[in-house]
Amino acid sequence: MRVNFLRYNVLLIEDDLSAIDLAHRAASDCCAELDLTVAEGVDAVLKWLDDSIESKRQMPHFIMLDLKLPKLDGLAILRKLRIHPATRDVPVVTFSAEHTQADVLMAYQVGANSFVAKPVDLAQFTGFFREQLAYWMQPRQRDLVFSMR
Repeated sequence: MRVNFLRYNVLLIEDDLSAIDLAHRAASDCCAELDLTVAEGVDAVLKWLDDSIESKRQMPHFIMLDLKLPKLDGLAILRKLRIHPATRDVPVVTFSAEHTQADVLMAYQVGANSFVAKPVDLAQFTGFFREQLAYWMQPRQRDLVFSMR
């Protein structure tokens, strides 16, 4: 099953190089119309955000955020994304390989739209992209996300 959309931008916030490689491969396997941008931590996210605003680039259709990042954890990045006017309404899908129920609850309290177990291989990452695109790109779902904020 291929997802048929025009062009979709997804921002992946991830520091694990093997996960980044898997994500790139899965994105190209999943959907030729998917543009994946990777930011490896808070400094890269803030630089990407500043550059995007300055160049008037479209914000991503959704953001995938690893909660377990060095330096500044994913929840702190999520807080920054939620208070910034350019990203406050962008759906954020959080994930982590290791998490507790408290991690999941905190992610939702801070503003995550979804929490999933971190994909660990190419098949899981490809399925993850397909599911997320199918879900977040539905016009009804996008309208719901924006109307709730």
